Amino acid sequence: MAERRNADRGLMDAWMDGLGGPRTTALLDRLDAAVAWDALVKPILKLPEYQPNPKGGRPAWPALMMLKCMMLAKWFGLSDVQLEECLRDRLSFRRFVGLSLSDSTPDETTFVVFRKRLREARLDRRLFDETLRQLEQRGLLVHDGTLVDATIIEQARGSKREDGTSTRDDEASFTAKGGETYFGYKGHIAADRSGLVKDYRFSDAAPHDSNFIDELTADEMQMVVADSAYRSAEREAALEERGVCCAIAFKRKRGQGELPPLLKRINRMIASVRAVVEHPFAWMKNAGYRKVRYRGLRRNELDFAFNLIAYNWKRSLSLAGGG
Repeated sequence: MAERRNADRGLMDAWMDGLGGPRTTALLDRLDAAVAWDALVKPILKLPEYQPNPKGGRPAWPALMMLKCMMLAKWFGLSDVQLEECLRDRLSFRRFVGLSLSDSTPDETTFVVFRKRLREARLDRRLFDETLRQLEQRGLLVHDGTLVDATIIEQARGSKREDGTSTRDDEASFTAKGGETYFGYKGHIAADRSGLVKDYRFSDAAPHDSNFIDELTADEMQMVVADSAYRSAEREAALEERGVCCAIAFKRKRGQGELPPLLKRINRMIASVRAVVEHPFAWMKNAGYRKVRYRGLRRNELDFAFNLIAYNWKRSLSLAGGG
């Protein structure tokens, strides 16, 4: 099965080049120039669907076009239905993904199938790692510490059916925070001092935030920064043994009314540095990623990874002076 070929740009496409939202067009032009599309699409082109098939078959939608569609969905907080609608309606989106005015448009089912192929081939991690490699190559990663944080991404709690079964997602779980109970998953990230995400883990909501900090900071040789939920005597000793500065906020000991003034000052200093790691989560939630979109851990893990990939490329524009 080969890729289908989109129509060449025609006279109408040329006439329409000046139309469309100028701000969106300018942003997409910068992103198009910033993202290393050739490197990112390379592992996707190795999927069986993009290999020659002597038996023929319906050609697949171009891999690069589909990858760009996935990025558009994250940059603009779109569901599959909204993405299909925008591709039909917005000239800037069609130009960005390479669709002429006469081309047909992929539908929501096409996006579902494409994600399934990526998920089964576990390409989410490869695409994230390649993004990081490209940003490292461009000198955008800051190597003077690792900042760790986690966030709860809620799942619908489901309801009981008439037969006594439930629509609840069996792979999500409950957790408590600030006296409130949540149901869903957790995203755990390690970021550099500039706010780029260097690594991630995805889990159900039950595991404590600190369960993943050690593997997320295994290669860090200078400083680990996190809030007090991550602090333990064992972790502090292990970091010091490696010669790594433990900039994890102090917490009150059992029976202690409040922290001494010195530790409070240290915590304020840590908080000012740690604030950067909250930026990726804030960006994703502002884009509508406040609840998971799918059922099951792997589907949502891939979605989380795509959010991080989209965030890193968008963040790279600011770091490189592009906006």
